[in-house]
Amino acid sequence: MSTQRIQLAISQAAKHLADHPQDARAQDAPAVAVLDSGLRCQAQGPGGASMVSDMPASVGGGGDAPTPGWLLRAALANCDATMVAMRAAQLGIALSHLEVRVASESDNRGLLGVDDSVPAGPLSVQVSFRLAADGVPEEQLRELVHWAEQHSPVGDALRRSIPVQSEILIGG
Repeated sequence: MSTQRIQLAISQAAKHLADHPQDARAQDAPAVAVLDSGLRCQAQGPGGASMVSDMPASVGGGGDAPTPGWLLRAALANCDATMVAMRAAQLGIALSHLEVRVASESDNRGLLGVDDSVPAGPLSVQVSFRLAADGVPEEQLRELVHWAEQHSPVGDALRRSIPVQSEILIGG
């Protein structure tokens, strides 16, 4: 989709939500994961979306699909890249290059329950942006990234404590 088409679509959606704030809140489409075999899981989503994960052989998985932790990092990288591209389009900036790299550091004792004082998830996350746009000053590109990080839904979910409710249903 061209920058102009993205810009127009975002402008129309933003105007609609500004005029009709009651339409802004919605239930997000659920992801439903099913255990395939071993530690391999497949999540299904709307429109036939599908994602497979597995764990490495070192913890009993098959190692033939990305881990859920890598998928989390990929989700953040894709979401941040999408937000940069959306904001660039809003501002009429044609990006010539955009790359977002997300890395993290973890202590696997938490994942394996070896030490309950160690968190199961990442201890830290590092996000690196590489972008370019002909004729656009560096400071404007930096502002673009800062705006995108503030509006990234996945980034927000990782940075802000949000309520998580669990329900346990027994039986197939």
